[in-house]
Amino acid sequence: MQTPKSTVSRRGVVAAMGLASLWAASPVRAALDAASAGLGERHRARIDGLLARMTLEEKAGQLTLRASAWGGDRAAGLNPPSAGNFDQQIEDAVAGRLTGIFNGNGAEMARRMQRAVMARSRLKIPLLFAADVIHGHRTIFPTPVGEVSSFEPELAARTARVAAYEAAGAGIDWTFAPMVDIARDQRWGRAMEGAGEDVLLGRLFAAARVRGFQGKDLADDDAMMACAKHFAAYGAAEAGLDYNTADVSERTLREVYFPPFQAAFDAGCGSTMASFNEIAGTPSTANHWLLTDVLRDEWKFGGVVVSDYTGDAELIVHGVAADGRDAARLALLAGVDMSMESNLYLLHLPELVRAGTVPQAVVDRSVRRVLAMKAMLGLFDDPFRRIDPAREKVRSRRPESLALAREAGRKSIVLLKNEGDLLPLAKSAHVALIGPFASGQHDLIGGWCVYGDDALAVALDTGFKAAGGTVTVTEGCGIDAALPGGIEAAVAAARAADVVVLAIGESQNWSGEAQSRTEITVPAAQQALAEAVAATGKPIVVVLKNGRALALTGAVRDAAAILVTWQLGSESGHAIADIVYGAHGPSGRLPVSFPIASGQEPYHYDHKPTGRAQAPGPLESFKTHYRDVPNQALYAFGHGLTYGRIAYGELQLPATMAWDGAIEIRATVTNQGPRAAEEVVQLYVRDPVASVTRPVRQLKAFAKVALAPGERRTVAFTLRRADLAFVDLANRWTAEPGQFDVWIAPSAQADGVQGRFELLAG
Repeated sequence: MQTPKSTVSRRGVVAAMGLASLWAASPVRAALDAASAGLGERHRARIDGLLARMTLEEKAGQLTLRASAWGGDRAAGLNPPSAGNFDQQIEDAVAGRLTGIFNGNGAEMARRMQRAVMARSRLKIPLLFAADVIHGHRTIFPTPVGEVSSFEPELAARTARVAAYEAAGAGIDWTFAPMVDIARDQRWGRAMEGAGEDVLLGRLFAAARVRGFQGKDLADDDAMMACAKHFAAYGAAEAGLDYNTADVSERTLREVYFPPFQAAFDAGCGSTMASFNEIAGTPSTANHWLLTDVLRDEWKFGGVVVSDYTGDAELIVHGVAADGRDAARLALLAGVDMSMESNLYLLHLPELVRAGTVPQAVVDRSVRRVLAMKAMLGLFDDPFRRIDPAREKVRSRRPESLALAREAGRKSIVLLKNEGDLLPLAKSAHVALIGPFASGQHDLIGGWCVYGDDALAVALDTGFKAAGGTVTVTEGCGIDAALPGGIEAAVAAARAADVVVLAIGESQNWSGEAQSRTEITVPAAQQALAEAVAATGKPIVVVLKNGRALALTGAVRDAAAILVTWQLGSESGHAIADIVYGAHGPSGRLPVSFPIASGQEPYHYDHKPTGRAQAPGPLESFKTHYRDVPNQALYAFGHGLTYGRIAYGELQLPATMAWDGAIEIRATVTNQGPRAAEEVVQLYVRDPVASVTRPVRQLKAFAKVALAPGERRTVAFTLRRADLAFVDLANRWTAEPGQFDVWIAPSAQADGVQGRFELLAG
């Protein structure tokens, strides 16, 4: 029997998981290096010639990106264009006042704009078309945090590949994804866009999504450039309040918030977006240390830095810029190449250069990066390579793409609880499907979805009926309001059924940008519905729709079975039915901790122990816990059940690791149940004594293992010194000899099997 292995390193993209190529070997990285060192003689000569001919106004135009004046309703709602109409936007592009637009309305729109520019503009520089393609284009996949529950980075690479295939077919060259912010406060609405609270998962999924979006060659007509965002520490916003201040140490930046960006760049990501927030008093859009000292000089990043939507103009409100002219100066000198939507670069850079306030060489450097980006995307060779209305239709929502959406959906579902093996349900069981998400084509595709359509997605009741289930549907209540007679109807339906499936949770508009919540609980109207239905005594399966971790209480927390289904996209109903009726077993694991109460946030599993750590058992006085709850999760990071019964045993752990050596750690996992299962076996490490305090546990590797009923397998992981490294007092990565605790376990709070080894001094 083949033994799965996982080998991780501090900054690598994990070869054992089959993820990104090393940065130095990446063909896309080679192209990005060329952006700063020369793109080859032909493109270098073209860019040099253009720079020599461009006016300052045209250079500022190449650094100016605007929201499309011809976008769909969802696009306008998410990023409204600030001025002008489509005809005026075409004229701006022809006059050289625009490098491109974002969130436009498909290939026909792009063709009209590009034709005008290539026919009438002075320099014939192709436009760039960008979009928020976060978790799908027309085929919609689970929201990113949900997809991370799969613990399959390669799945994310596949869904991003389909998203690029569809979006590039619609004329899109550049996506503002992946979001790689670590999110440790579930009150923050944008937690739904990222990979959760863990650094390793953040790195792996960042790299995978970049590879999926960018494909083998950026010039291919099914590839689009990725944009790792938001640089940096946007997820560290105080109190989980969107756009709020982040005040974190350099050590925390380097250990927690930087690594996913580094993994994205190692995978060849061609651009990054400056974050809205400030860090320790300096907004990222004006942070020279962040955007130049670290990103350019230390990491040698050669791609494009774009502001977030009006991020440069917001320097005025932050209080570091006096006016728009000052904001443009600060942003460009800090390292922001391209201004999104504010128009400040177009308005002020020419005058700033003429006044000697901004060196022309700085402007030219940013223009060169933008032109190199267009060259890498193949736009100088063929400005219409991605613009084809016929191809746009052919690529949209293909059967194989929808099949992948269904697969991704079911792999994203996490089974939190299954008392008495209530799940899977028999198709003969009479199911009362109750709740505001029980039926209807709404709240299916998830937040930050510009081009998807709920009306094309599969509702929950549709999926259940297609699976052969016997269901009656009762709404019971609205998402956040009672319905006249709703609870009475739900109680009657429950009494007439064998089992209740309670479809409750958050609207898809309750998570995403500007959707922070103070209480991350099930809305009161839905909680009241749950309590009334529970009083009937019928067994309840809770199907949660959510964009973040929730604090579960009362009848919801106490239900016999609980499924976390996030927002699963186009194939939502089918994917959930696949799990509920047992066509597939649940295999998802939590990428975020579900707290006992909202007041614990921010909470993450790899917290520090403090000097007064609470020991297991009853709460002690003057220890690290709240008056009413322990300092732990209700459902821990990494938790998720299967339809099997998994036992861990037989840890094999060498006593020592040589300084320049490696150790292999083994354990057995056995499926003692009657059903097949996929177990996510997780390796955690703790450094109990170091020169800097270390977390109580950190995930270092994982392996997804398929187990037939009664099957027993040995899982092996390899650790090296680099995996034990941390940022020291001088903000340098280092490792120190000494003892290390190890767990191979099913979650961050589970014991599994554990042991200790010693890293020997070199």
